[in-house]
Order: sequence, then structure tokens, then C-alpha cells
Amino acid sequence: MSIYIRLFWEFFKTGLFAIGGGMATLPFLKNIGAVTGWYTQTELMNMVAVSESTPGPIGVNMATYVGFAVAGIPGAVIATIGEITPSIIVILIVAAMLTKFRDSKYVANAFYGLRPASSGLIAAACAGVVLQVLLRVNSSATGLWNSFQWAGSLNYMGLVLAAVLLVLTNCVKATKGWHPIVFIGISAVAGIVLRFGGV
Repeated sequence: MSIYIRLFWEFFKTGLFAIGGGMATLPFLKNIGAVTGWYTQTELMNMVAVSESTPGPIGVNMATYVGFAVAGIPGAVIATIGEITPSIIVILIVAAMLTKFRDSKYVANAFYGLRPASSGLIAAACAGVVLQVLLRVNSSATGLWNSFQWAGSLNYMGLVLAAVLLVLTNCVKATKGWHPIVFIGISAVAGIVLRFGGV
């Protein structure tokens, strides 16, 4: 199968089933990396950081990033098209039927069931990021909860940075209103300083 067709198909599936926003794509991206070998889980964490700090939806940013890493600019375009195509199809169908089904209790109940499923996908992805980045626990390609390997050390500086950012964004009145890009910039600078400082 052509790499471009594979990119389109993998991200089409991701766009079709990742209900709940960009963060809900993370479990799918973790699986894509494990199945295709296009990127490691550590590279995925770096992609998340870059995608979060660039404008636009994280799911689309991740598709563009992976497509570019795998097959250059054509790969980036094709992966991005694959990611957004299901949304375009679904929204056209929904828009066409919205007036008919707007007050349907079945539609309301379906969305009621989708919300916890989306929350679970996002929580699993976040747990994977925390385990791998802060606690240095690596999961196997068979799944997040199936096999853990602890690297034998904690990322103390990462834990401290996460705690400081948590306090600054939630508890310190002067910084609660700061734009998220400020915290992303502070984190990037801290990462550079800590890496070059050999910590």
C-alpha cells in the first residue's frame, strides 16, 4: 500500500472515531505509532508539545506533523485531509438533517452517551503522557494498561515544573489570567535551561 494511501486511511479513521476534540486523537495516534513504526512514543510526546503550542486544533496539527515526518509536505497535506474529511462529511449530513432531528430524544441520548466515552479516551491519553513524561513509565505497544516498564527513576524536574505550573494557573491570583501561551513559553525556556544545564 502506498505510504500516502496509508497516511490518508490512518488519519481518516482517527478523524472519524476521535469524538470529543483534538485530545481524543491521542489514543489513536499512540496506536498508529505502535502499528506502523512511524514514530516512537517519546516522539509522540514531542509532537503533542509542538501541536499544543502552534495555532489550530491539536488533532489537525498532529496529522500535519506526522504526515510531514513520514512523507514530507505531500504527506502532511494528505494526512491533514484524511483527518478532516470525516468531520466535513458528518457535519454536512448533520446540517442537512438538523431541523428534522433537533428535538429527537434519541439524538440527545446518543450525545449523552458519547460525552463519557470522549472523557475516557482523553483521560487515558493524559494518563499515558503523565506516566511516560513525568514518571518515566513506558507502556508496551500492546496497550497502555497491559505492560508497564519503569525506567527506575522519576523525572523530578518535570514533576516540579508541572507542580509550579499547576499552582501558577490555579492558585496565584496574579497569574491566573495569563494566556496559556505564556505558560507554554515559560515551560519551553525551562526545558532548554534544564537540558543545557545537564539536569
